[in-house]
Amino acid sequence: MHIWKRFMFFQGNTRSRFSLFAKINLLIVVLFIPILIMYTYSNNVTYDVVSKELQISNTKQLTFLSSQIDSRINQMMDFSLILSRDPNVRAFNGLNMWDDRYDRMQTRYVIQEKMMLQTGVTDIWPTRYAVHSQQNEDVIANYNRATGYDEDYLKKNMSGQWTYGDQGAESKDKLQSFYWFYTDSLAQPGMLTGSNLVIEASFSYENIQNMLDTYKAGGQGDPFLYHKGNAPILNRSADKQLSAELIQYLDTHSPEDTTQDVVELNGKNYLVSSVKSTYLDWHLVDVIPLYQILKPISLSQNLFYTCMILLLVVGISASILLYRNVQYPIKKLIKGLRRVEQGDYSVRLHSKNQNEFSFLFRRFNDMSHQIQDLIENVFHEKIRAREATLKQLQAQINPHFLYNCLGYIINMAQMKDEQAVVSMAHNLSAYYRYTTRMERETSSLQEEIKLLINYLDIQKLRNGRIEYHIDIPEDMLAQSVPRLMLQPMVENSVIHGVAKSYSSGEIRITGERLNGFARIYIDDDGPGLSPEQYEALNLKMQEPLQEEMGCGLWNTHQRITHLFGSHSYLLFGPSPLGGFRTEIIWEIPKEDTDSDKGNTDTNLS
Repeated sequence: MHIWKRFMFFQGNTRSRFSLFAKINLLIVVLFIPILIMYTYSNNVTYDVVSKELQISNTKQLTFLSSQIDSRINQMMDFSLILSRDPNVRAFNGLNMWDDRYDRMQTRYVIQEKMMLQTGVTDIWPTRYAVHSQQNEDVIANYNRATGYDEDYLKKNMSGQWTYGDQGAESKDKLQSFYWFYTDSLAQPGMLTGSNLVIEASFSYENIQNMLDTYKAGGQGDPFLYHKGNAPILNRSADKQLSAELIQYLDTHSPEDTTQDVVELNGKNYLVSSVKSTYLDWHLVDVIPLYQILKPISLSQNLFYTCMILLLVVGISASILLYRNVQYPIKKLIKGLRRVEQGDYSVRLHSKNQNEFSFLFRRFNDMSHQIQDLIENVFHEKIRAREATLKQLQAQINPHFLYNCLGYIINMAQMKDEQAVVSMAHNLSAYYRYTTRMERETSSLQEEIKLLINYLDIQKLRNGRIEYHIDIPEDMLAQSVPRLMLQPMVENSVIHGVAKSYSSGEIRITGERLNGFARIYIDDDGPGLSPEQYEALNLKMQEPLQEEMGCGLWNTHQRITHLFGSHSYLLFGPSPLGGFRTEIIWEIPKEDTDSDKGNTDTNLS
């Protein structure tokens, strides 16, 4: 019966241990779930914002390119209109009954020269012009034509719109030119009265390719000009396989005036944007590899999920190790306590708890009852000392300041600015090494100045406007002062002085010894305060600490008063720099004064 009870007790303890193990693992999983949810939501928002901004930017760029092409086409149309009204062109289409051969040659030369001058205005957009005289059945062009005047050629092309090709027998699979025929006839389009003057304007597909190449050089897309039923005009470095797949897609999905779609080709997403040209009735299409641009976000997401899985595995592994390395020693302690049950403490050792920790605590309380009176005072003093140390350490460390510095280090590391990373890390390390040292309540003024240099260098890295000057006499550097006496004052100048004005940025720290007193002045060129505010702030230093009052200045004032006496204090007023001045004034202890005199006499001797 006794053996059965021991077995049931051990079985109950085993169940409780496994229950604790399950709770730890469940807690780890519960902690990971909100992190995963928040990251997934944040990543999706980032993905959507980047995609939207990319679409807006691509549409603007494509619209701008389309407007450039339309602008050049409009210039050609305007020139054609002006050319049709030119007196020489009118004379070329006249009867020429009284003109001799030289006059006609001179007229042709002047017209050709004007067309050549217009063609040479821009190298990126060469143009071709031809003047057809139906009256004289003659044609003048600024390029070498294969044929002369052709009445049928004019009738086929008199549509009043820009056409791709000259309605000839050329294959639609070949790249051609764009043509536009203009006449000032009052007849219906396509009809010639027999005495019309027709201006033919055209430009090669290479003009479009030049514009596409320039556009592609400044972006990440692969643009081309598309019209259903015609061979597309690609840029010279286009991915022909990708373009062919997109053209098949566009043939089945007729684009509107302005269209944006995300198309999946070969398992990859592409952003396809199209803008319709006003004059050509073609669509300017740009395809951007969306998967490639958003690849860093996807990689970051995958890396995060991988790290979370690894952390989960590590957490569960740690819980297993904790179970094996903590529970087993506790079991040994229980066996030791059972051996103690045979001694004087047997009356107090009976317990029905099924948890090792409860069992251990109860037995520990029973055994420690006799010595509790001896160690209680020491124990409580240690707890109070530890709490005071932790509170002081927490008061010295500003988490937002640390987070901002770490954020700066991350940004500079991403920008490959190694010097900025090293400088920030060096100053941050020195700053926190000093602020977390708790062995002494005082330090030398020289150490305080070094801390200020580290702090101001950190602020200067974060805010390039900050400039500081420190001028402390050497005979003051050995003075013993409360730790962190100057840093709150300088931090006040940075936060409430420099940071609140875009035009300020100078901080000046000076010191002097006069009539047995040491003085340190901290000046900034910030906005400062009104005389009434200075007076109210100085009065608050003499009053008890209030909730609305910042404890940094008041605490420093109290520490100086307690260490150096009632003649030592803080004083606030306007700065010669135009901002806020903090004066730290303390009475130099007699031993420091005698020591300085002795050093002076030694130097004189």
